[in-house]
Amino acid sequence: MGISNFIANKFIPCRNEHGLTMMVKLNQQEKWKLALTMYGGKLIGLFLVVVAMIFLPSMIVGTAAHAQGSPAYTAHETTFMNTANTIWTLVAAFLVFGMQPGFVFLEAGFARKKETVNVLMECIFDTCICGILFWAIGYSFMFSEGNGFIGYHWFFLQGAPDTYEATGIPILAHWIFQFAFADTTSTVTSGAMIGRTSFRGDILYSIGVTGFIYPIIGHWAWGPDGWLALMGTKDHFFTSLGQGFRDFAGSTVVHTIGGMVSLAGAIVLGPRIGRVFKRDGGGMPAPHNLTIAAVGGFILWFGWYGFNPGSTLSAVDMQGIGRVAANTTLAACGGGIGAMYMALWFADTKGKFDLGFTTNGFLAGLVAITCPCYWVSPLGAIILGLIAGLVVWLGINLLEYLRIDDPIGAVAVHGFGGIWGTLSLGLFACGQYGATGPTGADNSAPVKGLFYGGGADVLKAQFIGSMTVTIATLLVSFTLMWVIKQLPYPWKLRVEPIGETGPGGLDMFEHGTEAYPAQS
Repeated sequence: MGISNFIANKFIPCRNEHGLTMMVKLNQQEKWKLALTMYGGKLIGLFLVVVAMIFLPSMIVGTAAHAQGSPAYTAHETTFMNTANTIWTLVAAFLVFGMQPGFVFLEAGFARKKETVNVLMECIFDTCICGILFWAIGYSFMFSEGNGFIGYHWFFLQGAPDTYEATGIPILAHWIFQFAFADTTSTVTSGAMIGRTSFRGDILYSIGVTGFIYPIIGHWAWGPDGWLALMGTKDHFFTSLGQGFRDFAGSTVVHTIGGMVSLAGAIVLGPRIGRVFKRDGGGMPAPHNLTIAAVGGFILWFGWYGFNPGSTLSAVDMQGIGRVAANTTLAACGGGIGAMYMALWFADTKGKFDLGFTTNGFLAGLVAITCPCYWVSPLGAIILGLIAGLVVWLGINLLEYLRIDDPIGAVAVHGFGGIWGTLSLGLFACGQYGATGPTGADNSAPVKGLFYGGGADVLKAQFIGSMTVTIATLLVSFTLMWVIKQLPYPWKLRVEPIGETGPGGLDMFEHGTEAYPAQS
């Protein structure tokens, strides 16, 4: 009730000495006193909020000069910032790990009913393997110092410093954040291999991906001395280019690697038994549950708010976090719209709004924005997201034409979407933002792409990095998959034919149960 309405009333309810409610008439002066008493607390609270909004930011980050320059922070300020940054990094890590149920829902929903349990079990066990391997060797290969191609310290996290590099974040907090990324890469891989991969074969290639392929190739771009990260600087590769390779949150390091491993696995495995491709008069088998697939897509979208903003590793970079989150949202929206209209205009079901393509479209937009999210404007995010929707449509149809069986579109979404997103930085970097850091943004050396008058140097660096990672991952993972395929049963990559075609499919053959047992 507003003050004016309160004053207009002549009576208020109250209780007498016997506990009975009665109406008491107040005079004008009494009504004003009571009204001011009721609203005085609210006014005081509002005043305190305003004061906090004015002074709290300066308490966290100091003056404007603190954010741009390199002043001497007090021990208290440094501890406060490092604590805030650590909390932010851990929250982001939990969000990224929360993408795992999203992947499970998405993959199980797009799969056939008889391979649902197999999808669930693969994703769960991949996570368990990844945690152990990334603790033992993966993190050291990727983030410790060594040479431009591999790190070789901190195995089992032994001998690691208390904090990672200059971030001020405890090494274990940084490890849990990066473990969630490694787990994502492994889970992406399983999507294109649904329905015909033996569970023991899945264990073997997961060891290869999370223990070796992802961390070693990832070191090139994200390691402290990775050759792609240092490219363009003195005494390193392509000095005259003057640009290093940039991948803010992993369009290449996570998604292109995962997508190319998926492509290698799908090629080596071959299609599922009975799969008839569009050019042969067939098409993709219908998903068994589009409801959970769409819900899984939304869970992944939510987790991306840890994936991209969390990669600042800095709660103090408030403008950067906000910009990255907004760009992430807009690119996803653009991707979903772009893919939906491509399906509406050109699909066999022309004139229909396709849920599967729309879901993969917004996921492709999220994949694409993951690399350039810190350096592009909101308009640039929308445009590159729209193009990602086009890329995923073309990619899925290309694989169908080439008779490569990818049940959920993992190669198109993560592989092709990751390549496009990495290259898009060289086009759409708006020339306003530089690098993030533990004490805030440093915009003294902004990244400027071709469309904003920055020339082609950034685009060249992105092309070199993306193509190098793409080709290397494809070759190494193809070799890995081929070797596992040659192993004797039960360790070979592909399950026995009876496992695909028998009663209950992979679920009964490998796990002895069904996702939807008949009701008694």
